[in-house]
Amino acid sequence: MSLDPERQQGFARSSRLSWPVRYGGACLSVIVATSVWSSSSLMHQDPFAIFVLSVVFTARFLGFGPAVFGTALSVMALDFFAFEPHFSLNLQSSDIARLVIFVFISLLAASLARQRSRAEVRADQSLEQVAAIVASSEDAIYSTTTDGIITSWNQGAEKLYGYRSDEVLGKPVLITVPPERVHESRSHFDRLTKGEPVESYQTERRRKDGSLVSVMLSVSPLRDRKGIVIGASAIARDVTSQIRAEQALQRSEKMATAGRLTAAIAHEINNPLEAITNLLYLARRDPSRSDQHLEMAEREVQRIADIAQQTLGFVREVSDPKTLNVASTLDEVLQLYLPKLNSRHIDLQKEFQDGCEIRGFSGELHQLFSNLIVNAVEAMPEGGRLRVRVSKRHEADGRGRAGVRVTLADTGTGISEHGRAHLFEPFYTTKRDSGTGLGLWLSEGIVRKHEGSIQVRTCTRPGRSGTVFSLFLPGSS
Repeated sequence: MSLDPERQQGFARSSRLSWPVRYGGACLSVIVATSVWSSSSLMHQDPFAIFVLSVVFTARFLGFGPAVFGTALSVMALDFFAFEPHFSLNLQSSDIARLVIFVFISLLAASLARQRSRAEVRADQSLEQVAAIVASSEDAIYSTTTDGIITSWNQGAEKLYGYRSDEVLGKPVLITVPPERVHESRSHFDRLTKGEPVESYQTERRRKDGSLVSVMLSVSPLRDRKGIVIGASAIARDVTSQIRAEQALQRSEKMATAGRLTAAIAHEINNPLEAITNLLYLARRDPSRSDQHLEMAEREVQRIADIAQQTLGFVREVSDPKTLNVASTLDEVLQLYLPKLNSRHIDLQKEFQDGCEIRGFSGELHQLFSNLIVNAVEAMPEGGRLRVRVSKRHEADGRGRAGVRVTLADTGTGISEHGRAHLFEPFYTTKRDSGTGLGLWLSEGIVRKHEGSIQVRTCTRPGRSGTVFSLFLPGSS
């Protein structure tokens, strides 16, 4: 960013000049005005105009003090040269009144000129500060025309993309965009020409060496003084390290979730294994009923296979979202935790509506529901009630999107006011030794990934304590 050199001068220059130069310049300005007046017959009709202009010029470029001095000199010049009798201080009352009005107008104009100069200096200083901030920012900050031609490029952009400013100025911004994301940039310019900003979002950009970098990008329209869009400004931040850290945390929480599931799965598998052992023993002892016993054992083996299939939902990775039945997915998770619910004397109430389907990732939804169920169970150490509801709903935030509402309401101890303030922060936990502090943070991330929302209501009053988690997930259509 550069500043107009003429605007950088003005009032600031007057403070740097010595007083002889400033006041000498004021005197010279009056002399020039007098010469112009005397040489032009047109000026004789209104001698004040040229002298007011002289005073304004002096105030604008030399300062207010020289302007006052120039006003005094102008009065003397007008008295001696413009008013009759010439070269005399004998003025009529009408001439005195005209001079008083001239002095008032000149000083007012000088004051306004000085204020304008000071305002321009302050604006220039602000622009210099902004330019310094942009130049030294670690974020990549650059601007383009409405046609996508790069017009500015700061040091952060040089560091992020690998291009020097002289290599990209005047070139299309698409040199930083991977081919598969060109449509993304074109849609940005379509929005910017309408004056709409592009809110910050995560994407990928291409460096000079051809490698890709994950960035958080926001784009805003640039307008002229009339409000017309003349270009765009973009801010890009390298979030590669942040993404890696989040992926590491997600893997950590997934391992913790798998650990919590191990006990439930082992308990669930142990029952059919014990039944199979007993049925095989009976089949050997009573050959006449062996077919019946083997058929029952086969059903228990199928039960184990079903449990294994449900468990795969927690670890199976899919690259694309699939159509999922939310009620069935949630019920699979509840079946795994059913022994724990029964051992804690927790009454489970299910209200599932048919046809509640979304486009999503099965493993992540299993993990989401597992985190919420575990929290509910641990909030009811002395037993209680867990109500689980899945129903078709429309989003209540004004957008009115059709989707699925999932509600998990427990009668546990509730969440304190301090806990509510930090509920979805990473590493915050009230479980001390048993908690990782990542469950709800990752749960919120999973909901956000599915373009949904999550809300919490809680109460800690005796007799009415409990917590309600309400999820909205957009529908599959």
